[in-house]
Amino acid sequence: MTYIIVFTVTLAAIGVLLAGRIALRNRSVRRFVRSTRERFQSAEDRGVGHTEERPSERPRKNPRMSAIQLQKVRSLLRSAEKETAMQRYAEAEGLLIQALTVLPHSIDAQADLAKLYLTTERYAKAEALYQELITKREDLGFYSNLGLAHYMQGKYVESCYAYQEALNRDPQTPERSAALSRACIAARRYKDAAPLLEKALVRMSKDTELLHLLAECYLQLEEPAKAEEVYRRINRIEPYNEGVKQKISDLASKATA
Repeated sequence: MTYIIVFTVTLAAIGVLLAGRIALRNRSVRRFVRSTRERFQSAEDRGVGHTEERPSERPRKNPRMSAIQLQKVRSLLRSAEKETAMQRYAEAEGLLIQALTVLPHSIDAQADLAKLYLTTERYAKAEALYQELITKREDLGFYSNLGLAHYMQGKYVESCYAYQEALNRDPQTPERSAALSRACIAARRYKDAAPLLEKALVRMSKDTELLHLLAECYLQLEEPAKAEEVYRRINRIEPYNEGVKQKISDLASKATA
């Protein structure tokens, strides 16, 4: 009987001890939760927002759709080329715009449209497209055509910069030097134009248009002796050009005066 009483008392004591520990643990948990809630409320009161992080969702590329789009754009470009060849520019423009609707970043479609605008003398539109194209591809043709678009709008300084970029990428072609020299003359940069013309004339020695421009440069630079020599070069190519003979005579008279 005594054993049973001792066992019962011991069991009761263990129960009281466990209950106390559980109460203490629950109290600690409640205190932690209360503290966290208070900190969070304090942050909200200070105006600190809570940003919910979400995984970024990237659109999945559909290879089949991309291939279909490319095929569609190529077909439109071919059709536009045919329309351009027949000088049906409005139809060609519509097809190229349609191609850009399918693939807005198509460099080929943009380049064809820019060239169409250049051909149809819509220079401001051509300029805008070429300005965008040169940011996408380092193409000397884009720079050259941009130079022409600038030139035809009277933006001669900008034209010089564009033609210079084209020349940097193709320094051996005399036409590049000639184009830049014309822009320099239009911008009244005769000192820059003269050596460019001399360079172009090494391989285009019988181009009398360039020779006339060079002679004019030397006159503007107040170098009459060099101008006279250029006119004599023209005279050897065009011996019956009376205007050139008169220029030579006038310059020779000033030199001996």
